[in-house]
Amino acid sequence: MFIISLTYKTALENVERFIPEHNDFLDKYYSSGNFIASGRKEPRIGGTILANASSRNEVEEIIKEDPFYIHQIADYEITEFIPSKYNEHFKFFIQNS
Repeated sequence: MFIISLTYKTALENVERFIPEHNDFLDKYYSSGNFIASGRKEPRIGGTILANASSRNEVEEIIKEDPFYIHQIADYEITEFIPSKYNEHFKFFIQNS
């Protein structure tokens, strides 16, 4: 599992221009099962994506499709983690990773 932390590096007006395309990107990877949860940071300086992938390399390749990456809207930090404790309702994601 991976935490993808986005930090905006441009004005929010520019971020807003690419939100529809970014949402299409998110939808694609929710449909594939790679994305589990996502949302913006508060204060609004970026966002976070919880992802399920086979490797860091796979996550890096997925990120390259994000319009925020393509148009240099955000920087990305990837953190891999191995869940050792989790809510019973989260078990599905752990067993399928």
